[in-house]
Amino acid sequence: MTENVWGYRETAGHLAGADLTGYKVEATDGSIGKVDKHSEDMGSAYIVVDTGPWIFGKEVLLPAGTVSRVDTDEQKIYVDRTKEQIKTAPEFDKDIHLGNEDYHRQVGGYYGRPHDV
Repeated sequence: MTENVWGYRETAGHLAGADLTGYKVEATDGSIGKVDKHSEDMGSAYIVVDTGPWIFGKEVLLPAGTVSRVDTDEQKIYVDRTKEQIKTAPEFDKDIHLGNEDYHRQVGGYYGRPHDV
């Protein structure tokens, strides 16, 4: 993956300053939850997804580079990963991991690897 995993793609349709909280999130093979929190910080943009019952009420952090499309009309965010790829990502705990540089590198490495879509 040559693009920055922590930045939105120009083609994703993300509008700077848009509030994505509550948007539904769709993996390539189905719904994974809703956006609980998001950041547009330069070089570290992400969404935090509340997965609800899908993976036992956990939250996952997805770098903005995984977002393939933002549909503001339907309030949905599409990511280019499967449910399994997201489920096996490094575990996320917002009380511990937000702002943690080591976790940031770990997640960036995981999602920055080439993937099959």
